Amino acid sequence: METSNCLAYQGASCCKYFEWAVRLNRFSLQFIGLWPNCEQTTWKRRMCNLRAFLVSLTILSVIVIPALHSLMRIHSDIMLVIDNLQFTLPMATCLCRIAIFWWKKEAIAPIINMIADDWTKVRKSQDKMTMITRAQIARVIIIFGYCFMMSGWVVTVILPMLGHSVRYLSNITDPGRPLPVQTYYIYDVTKSPQYEITFTLQAITMFLCIMPYTGIDNFLSLLIFHISGQLDILNNRLVHLSTNDVANYDDNLKSCVKDHTRLLRTIAVVEDTFNIILLILFLYFGTLFACYGFVLMNMLTDGQNFSLSYLPYLLSVVTNTFGHMCLYCVVGDILATQCDRIHYAVYCNKWYTLNSRHARDLILPMAMTNKSFYLNVGKIFPLTMATFCNLLKTSAGYISVLLTTRNQSKS
Repeated sequence: METSNCLAYQGASCCKYFEWAVRLNRFSLQFIGLWPNCEQTTWKRRMCNLRAFLVSLTILSVIVIPALHSLMRIHSDIMLVIDNLQFTLPMATCLCRIAIFWWKKEAIAPIINMIADDWTKVRKSQDKMTMITRAQIARVIIIFGYCFMMSGWVVTVILPMLGHSVRYLSNITDPGRPLPVQTYYIYDVTKSPQYEITFTLQAITMFLCIMPYTGIDNFLSLLIFHISGQLDILNNRLVHLSTNDVANYDDNLKSCVKDHTRLLRTIAVVEDTFNIILLILFLYFGTLFACYGFVLMNMLTDGQNFSLSYLPYLLSVVTNTFGHMCLYCVVGDILATQCDRIHYAVYCNKWYTLNSRHARDLILPMAMTNKSFYLNVGKIFPLTMATFCNLLKTSAGYISVLLTTRNQSKS
């Protein structure tokens, strides 16, 4: 039964600042069968696996394969290619996220119980305020993430129903009424009821994509901000280790070392789960950023494909994509900074006021905290703002390549 796991996570959501974020994120992952749960029965585990498989199969068969088929047909037209990639790449990354998260969810499940324990065992008001502050940030990120994705779904699905498509249309990709996503099917979608059925299937599939796309990302931010709060609490305990309750110095130091080791193991699990996902997102973001940059430069310099209705949509998509990738790097930077602060908290401890035995006990924590910890992108480079800036430089270089290729093709 899931009783103990549900109670554990209800304990994590006991704080009103955390509750809605937790429920929303949990519902989205449960809906597609990806919620980590270490106490499921065999039957419920199979049902979750079946839901995840059906969602993946739906995304693959309804959008990804038809979109790739359409991409092969229009590969010579760069504007149509960009129109295709803006939907094909996110859908393809959703499949990768589902597969990787499903594979790693058993390793993540104990972290949920750890979060519940942290919320239930907190005693000091200062520690509680630290956790509430981090929970507020996570809640805002989760709510804004879902709002942005739902607004994108409305623009992509509802506006074509009203005759206002935000896509780049042509007679090759849309001989009849436009669909939300540029696709090519083996049957005629210009006739009724094939068009209405296909339109509905694409709308449902795009809604299903929101669940793993935003749910898994927000789950990462939720974990990182909770770990960041625990590191902040640990930092405060280490700073005052030699001044508060000297009589219980050994027990306090032992507790700090245990908590630090626990948090490092948690970070290692999170990094192992998300490093491939982050690598895929970096490649996806770099490609789309270069493509959107090319479209914007093309519109502003030559006035081609300029539309007052398309420009706000394009700017909102670029801002959304930019914000998501920037958020990942900010979260990674915060985590690295918090880990470094632990080392300085131990190093700057007033060890000279302690006796020699207690002072020697600080050597091991200093050695343990000497190494910086980062979330890695595919175990290649750290997830920091410096990495994000380098990615922007690389994407900007590809924009110039695309513009040069266009100019050469014209001449």
